[in-house]
Amino acid sequence: MKRHAFSAAAFTGAILGAAMFASPAMAQDEEKFITIGTGGQTGVYYVVGQSVCRLVNRLDDANIKCNAPSTGGSVANVNGIKSGQLDMGVVQSDVQYQAYNGTGNFEGEPFEDLRAVFRAHGEPLTILARADSGIETLDDLEGKRVNIGNPGSGQRNTMEVVMEAKGWTEDSFSLASQLDAAEMASALADNNIDAMAYVVGHPNGSIQEATTTVDSRLIPLNGEAIQGIVDEYPYYSMSTIPGGLYKGNDEEVETFGVAATFVTTAETDEEIVYQTVKAIFDNFDRFKKLHPAFANLKPEEMVSSGLSAPLHDGAARYYREQGWIE
Repeated sequence: MKRHAFSAAAFTGAILGAAMFASPAMAQDEEKFITIGTGGQTGVYYVVGQSVCRLVNRLDDANIKCNAPSTGGSVANVNGIKSGQLDMGVVQSDVQYQAYNGTGNFEGEPFEDLRAVFRAHGEPLTILARADSGIETLDDLEGKRVNIGNPGSGQRNTMEVVMEAKGWTEDSFSLASQLDAAEMASALADNNIDAMAYVVGHPNGSIQEATTTVDSRLIPLNGEAIQGIVDEYPYYSMSTIPGGLYKGNDEEVETFGVAATFVTTAETDEEIVYQTVKAIFDNFDRFKKLHPAFANLKPEEMVSSGLSAPLHDGAARYYREQGWIE
């Protein structure tokens, strides 16, 4: 049997060496790490997560390290939070509602520990009409050639809610086309449709393509029927498309739709959530400059509208300090 002999000096050196390597590890243990689920790298959800992390990682004394990888989007982020793979995530407001209440994609499996943190940018129902179509209001869509969206799409689902509120069917239009997002802009430019519906954050490439190839205008959606929808469904909220994003559309346009929301779980440490929202709202002007979709965000709306799950205690603590909630 081999025996290894160590001198006292060597033994002491080994202990000191181990201590030297242990110190950084101990310091590392004191750091808190959070992972935020986002979406595809070309989408606004990815920018939301990256922007939050940029501000959190600038904190001097919170000792929080933030990472925001690309993910499959809203449903994947909820499932990642539920499984513990993610600490926080960006999800559509209707997905937040479905997850918390156990409906839709989460039928029969309510995620009661889901917690809201804040509402981010709106993803409104956007109606773009050719300037020569005579469409200026929602009511003007009746009898026109309207792309209501392909079955299963966000725009189709939301348009069906609008149609129900107005008492319309597909027969209410001279043409109810079902083109997907990639086909809409060219159809509008080629005069195959008078108007297109799209649920999307702004600015958006398809809307930019359409407005630069044909004179077209965004249609406001803010009448009594729309307000009734917002009042009935907690995951819808009013939203504003800023002016100047698209050619020929210099004025802001009010509409409604879902919103991107930031969520976590009740198990996430209160101090981590507190420091996360503090990093954002203490540097709110900087945050708003990180993407054009953030330009019109208002803190008081971000902490109240479009949220279905209860606020996380850490977020609520900061918002109470600011006087934004009671």
